[in-house]
Amino acid sequence: MKLRIRFEKYGVMKFIGHLDTQRYFQKVLRRAGLPLAYTEGFSPHQKLSFAQPLGVGVESRGEYFDIEMREEGFDKFTSESVIESLNENNAEGILVTDCVRLKDDAGNAMASVFAADYELRLKEGCFCPFDMKEATDSFNSAKSYIIIKETKKTRRELDLKELVYFLDMDRDCIRIRLNAASGSSVKPMLLIRDLYEKRGFELNDFDYGIMRLEILDADFNPLIEAGERF
Repeated sequence: MKLRIRFEKYGVMKFIGHLDTQRYFQKVLRRAGLPLAYTEGFSPHQKLSFAQPLGVGVESRGEYFDIEMREEGFDKFTSESVIESLNENNAEGILVTDCVRLKDDAGNAMASVFAADYELRLKEGCFCPFDMKEATDSFNSAKSYIIIKETKKTRRELDLKELVYFLDMDRDCIRIRLNAASGSSVKPMLLIRDLYEKRGFELNDFDYGIMRLEILDADFNPLIEAGERF
């Protein structure tokens, strides 16, 4: 059977990269005493799959991974006891907040990702040199918003109006919902940087603290809703 785990990542743990986070949970899962299922072969490993990598320095309230369990020995566990067992072995900066048993027809976490919700706030001592509320309103009223996305190997045009599903400025908080599907995902700072550049300013990426609030499927439901508590 497969479980889906939801967890938060904050504090100093936001500086731990994706691969180290995977290795961290491999150890925590073993220490929690859960009846884990392993692959067969010369080098067996846990059947563990994360939804989406989280950028270094980004905090989150809604991270996910799927883990497969053996039926034998699992009948004594409940959602609450799994959460408790994991949190008893977690370091400060990681907190498991939910656990569900996936339905048989549920897709894996990585394949289910379609969108993600974020909050961005200016850090203490930093300021925005223009009216960010006006900038977000201008984006929302535009029919299209073309930017150039550059990577080490490619340079292509994107219309962010097709990839940003929600954008709002409330006092000191920018709330944004972005496409996060494989092959078309965008990061929140891509839009914020362009808002600065179009107004003649250069953005320092470290001026903003970023919090990922949730990862969503194609129906804009949190990934945790693909399963049921037990």
